[in-house]
Amino acid sequence: MYNTININLPVHLFNKMILFFAMLWTISPLTGENIRKTYEKKAEKIISAALEQDDSYSRLAYLCDTFGHRFSGSESLELAIDWILAEMKSDGLENVHGEEVMVPKWVRGNESAELVQPYRKKLPMLGLGRSIATPSEGIEAEIVVVGSYDELETRKNEVKNKIVLFDVPFTTYGETVKYRYGGASAAAKQGAVASLIRSIAPFSMSTPHTGGMSYEEEIRKIPHAALTLEDATLLHRLQDRGEKPIVRLYMEAHFEPDVPSRNIIAELKGTELPEEIIVVGAHIDSWDVGQGAHDNAGGCVAAWEAVRILKKLGFRPRRTIRVVMWTNEENGLRGAKQYRDSHLNEMDNHIVAIESDNGVFSPRGFGFTGSEIAKEKVQEAVVLLQPIYADKIFNDGVEADIGPLKDIGVPVMSLEVDRTTYFWYHHTAADAMDKIDREELNRCVAALAIMSYVIADLEDSLPR
Repeated sequence: MYNTININLPVHLFNKMILFFAMLWTISPLTGENIRKTYEKKAEKIISAALEQDDSYSRLAYLCDTFGHRFSGSESLELAIDWILAEMKSDGLENVHGEEVMVPKWVRGNESAELVQPYRKKLPMLGLGRSIATPSEGIEAEIVVVGSYDELETRKNEVKNKIVLFDVPFTTYGETVKYRYGGASAAAKQGAVASLIRSIAPFSMSTPHTGGMSYEEEIRKIPHAALTLEDATLLHRLQDRGEKPIVRLYMEAHFEPDVPSRNIIAELKGTELPEEIIVVGAHIDSWDVGQGAHDNAGGCVAAWEAVRILKKLGFRPRRTIRVVMWTNEENGLRGAKQYRDSHLNEMDNHIVAIESDNGVFSPRGFGFTGSEIAKEKVQEAVVLLQPIYADKIFNDGVEADIGPLKDIGVPVMSLEVDRTTYFWYHHTAADAMDKIDREELNRCVAALAIMSYVIADLEDSLPR
């Protein structure tokens, strides 16, 4: 049983107590309900402005259609950067400039794969980034198909002087991509002359997927390429029937000396704490196939348009929102590392870094990595995204370009979207403008605009 204590106070003292607690409420950090009340009207205006415009789609289409792919070391990447910088200046954004980054230049060259036995068939393929070339005459050898590293180990005596094909069904990207990264060295250890992978994807229409790979030091380097799901499973079935498929592989892949590129910077300066920075961005480079529309021109345009719309509406927050488009994410992360190193003196003032690198499909919310207190604040803000069905917070907010910032203590966030079809197009010639949905793109713009604005405008910074 609880005891009740009755305290009799004069009315004037009671009123003073009520006033005191009311004052505490108004000066305390914004609660979820106060964040909603404070920013609800502005969030509604941002959503309306984002959904009712067509500039974002038009700008993305121009970027993709005019410059094509934007591979590190290519002229098309640098021309695209020139155009973006000029457009950002015409938008009236502040501190617009490029920051030089030396990037690797891997050149694909001509390449092909062909089934020679038991019958002739062209095999659509893509060499994997950083792979070496075949000899000038190509490589013609029997295929040994395995379904895992474990199977490779059990069949290692069959591999010498043959081509290993890793036919590994897609589970998750993080799990399956290890065969793209490390398959060549694993096969070379057992004496293979080349290695192939089933493209890292759950679905295919004869669309091979490229992507980065790596070699282990002191292991002989062999060519490494991706086949389509259709052909990887075909070769597997042939082997299971007792056939010994022979494939001819030809690749001219090679590195040339590093060349200069640039990270792109633009800002909406804060009114009260301009030295404190909220980063919102994406990587501007792509692979050398397709247009890189979802990966990651769409993310770049969504971040850029989010800040442009805030400026157009006259919503200038207390802190600075900085758009960053990193170069060389796909085959080096040089841009991300250079940004971190060039801005080390600002890192204590980086409040949060937000990246969009999952395509611009229907947004679901944001991933977050940081302190629990900061996560609670972000959870309160995301309620404002309920009208566009993007009001969830997920536990992991790390993406490739903001990883170096996370490693030195900056809270990070990722725009989370419906990825149902993302890996259908990822790193393929099919990642083109026709896969972009206008409304989904605009909802991504709205989500990035609202989240970056609210965090930038809160009375108290997100705690680390």
